[in-house]
Amino acid sequence: MTKFTRAALAALIAATPFAATAEVDLSGETVEWVIPFSETGGSAKWANFFAPLLSEALPGQPTVVVKFMPGAGSTKGANWFQEQEEGDGTLIFGSSGSTQFPYLLNDPRVRYEYNDWIPVMASGTGGVAYLEPEAGAKFDGSANALKDMDFIYGSQGATRLDLVPLLAWEMLGMNVEPVFGIKGRGDGRLMFERGEANIDYQTTSGYLGGSADLVEAGQAVPMMTWGALDEDGNIVRDPTFPDIPTFKEVCEATEGCETSGEAWDAWKAFFVAGFPVQKLAFLPKGTDQEVIDTYVAAFEAVRNREDFEQISTQTVGEYPVFVGEGAQRALQQATSVPQEAKDYVKTWLRDSYGVELEG
Repeated sequence: MTKFTRAALAALIAATPFAATAEVDLSGETVEWVIPFSETGGSAKWANFFAPLLSEALPGQPTVVVKFMPGAGSTKGANWFQEQEEGDGTLIFGSSGSTQFPYLLNDPRVRYEYNDWIPVMASGTGGVAYLEPEAGAKFDGSANALKDMDFIYGSQGATRLDLVPLLAWEMLGMNVEPVFGIKGRGDGRLMFERGEANIDYQTTSGYLGGSADLVEAGQAVPMMTWGALDEDGNIVRDPTFPDIPTFKEVCEATEGCETSGEAWDAWKAFFVAGFPVQKLAFLPKGTDQEVIDTYVAAFEAVRNREDFEQISTQTVGEYPVFVGEGAQRALQQATSVPQEAKDYVKTWLRDSYGVELEG
């Protein structure tokens, strides 16, 4: 297991070129920021948060428009972006853990190659699982009283980021039946709101932008977060949700759930790949270096705004942002999982959901 330490985070943040070139001028241009999910999920909220800030920071202050291209759990949009070679600075693409996981698991629908893309910004996030009130009343910090209940969960797909909650709930001994095929986590939240699902999870931006209101209204009860990593690579409480226990804490309190062994090692490996660095902004292959440097400098300016910590914490959570070389190193972290963890997850996907993936 690769440890994603605070020292590594500091190195990612520090490894950033700052100089923008005066040769790039985007005055009067429209920059399309393509998100391969629906407009209701966490990736949409992430891009919509950064888009106006990026517009202000780019030379010429172009209009930055977020466009959505959902389908196949983000694979449709990622495959489309692989074919793009518009290197003039008018196209960027946002990926998420649900784009990374199929790539890591050799999903046959993947026709994209991360090494062809040019990362200019990356950010971490967290995730919160929550229950409908009846189940929430039984939750006592363990899943012991939830094991005799049947749960329905709206899922983008077993090979997507949803494998993190699905594997966690199985390790807890819970009976969670996924309904596959939704186009974004926001659609899963809508299923929960309509009573079509009674358990859900959202990434931090999606939770803050929608699910937190359900909790405040008494329509949902937080169960656990996936946590964050400390300087030694240990899972600790998510800084955005310090009052909510982590999956590790709930597992330790639940009979039959172990925080060691193959299942735990596999879960943690995919958590590390999917959350500390989850969302990335890319320029297409073939982009000129001047354009790359301009975007790196613009995202650096966004990150260095005096009000950035305050406004980002309220919208996307309290997590690091990486740019330039730091984003490149973050991408390497996000697309690296030990083979043993991959093998375990592929076997689990086959046995639990009939998903056959190449070795």
